[in-house]
Amino acid sequence: MKKFLVLLLSLVMLTTLLAGCGGKKEKPTDSGNTTTDDTAKDNDAKDNTKDDTTKDDPATGSKTVKVGITIYKFDDNFMTLYREELERYFKEELSNDEVTYEVTVVDGKNDQAEQTNQIQTFIADKFDVIIANLVQSSSASTVINMCKDANIPVIFINREPTSEDLDLWDRVAYVGADARQSGTMQGEIIYDLKDHGDLNGDGKVSYVMVIGDPENVDAQYRTEFSIKALTDKGIEVEKLVAQRGDWDQAKGQEIVAAALTQYGDAIEVVFCNNDAMALGARQAIESAGRKVGEDIYLVGVDALDEVVACVQSGEITGTVLNDHNGQAHTAAVVAIKAVNGEALDKNYTVDYVKVTK
Repeated sequence: MKKFLVLLLSLVMLTTLLAGCGGKKEKPTDSGNTTTDDTAKDNDAKDNTKDDTTKDDPATGSKTVKVGITIYKFDDNFMTLYREELERYFKEELSNDEVTYEVTVVDGKNDQAEQTNQIQTFIADKFDVIIANLVQSSSASTVINMCKDANIPVIFINREPTSEDLDLWDRVAYVGADARQSGTMQGEIIYDLKDHGDLNGDGKVSYVMVIGDPENVDAQYRTEFSIKALTDKGIEVEKLVAQRGDWDQAKGQEIVAAALTQYGDAIEVVFCNNDAMALGARQAIESAGRKVGEDIYLVGVDALDEVVACVQSGEITGTVLNDHNGQAHTAAVVAIKAVNGEALDKNYTVDYVKVTK
């Protein structure tokens, strides 16, 4: 009986010992410390969250596209309308459950060096696409080569690069309107008047040209083709003043005021490359005691709301609609095509429209 009790006690002790050795197995960590299996699982889960900041969200299947937009200067009337519509269209109409467009818009401050730095920042921050309204169109090749090296597509708007620049890479395009068309329409507005712009009946149209920026291709085309539209129809012209106004209302007023002082009643038509300068010209004309439609004509480009109202009231002869909504929407669509790797055309054009009373 004693032997049986001893044997039974031994079995109980052996069972207790085995149970004590059956706890959780420890394993070493990278630091040489030990941790339990449960702790290791927690650490593995934490490691899997390190890439949660990427553009794609696996949980929702959505992605974020970073769009960098640089505008030559914020205090341009037309480009203010353009950039506000471009940003709104990306955020309110194109973003959805599958993709969010994260839009950053910066002011080039009419300084090409400043704008180039902004584009370099977009590149360093790995934006997916850049939309550029250049301060100087002549800088397009530099911008294209920077973006090409980073493999970030670039869409130019409003200020057209040369065809040679656009041919530098297949991930670059221009969205805008054909400035030759806007200039032609300005000339047609004057030609369609009963006196074809020759108010004093001396057989020629004597004019003042307020130029946006002589280096800008839009300004060049508007300047050239507004006059060409008259000469092509056999109208003789006389250039009295052609001066740079930098697209600025105050400068437009200054140029036209000086011209009126110098040439007086000899001035029959004032051509302005944009509406902002036409508004300034209107102020100068009124201050000089002249009246649009009676002893002088005035035309602009853009069809800003204020100018359209002046056209309807007779204070400005006419303008040409530069469709900022249509261009902004087209620019956004082309940018998305570029991000998606689709083939791009070199030019996407939105037509101008004449606006008269």
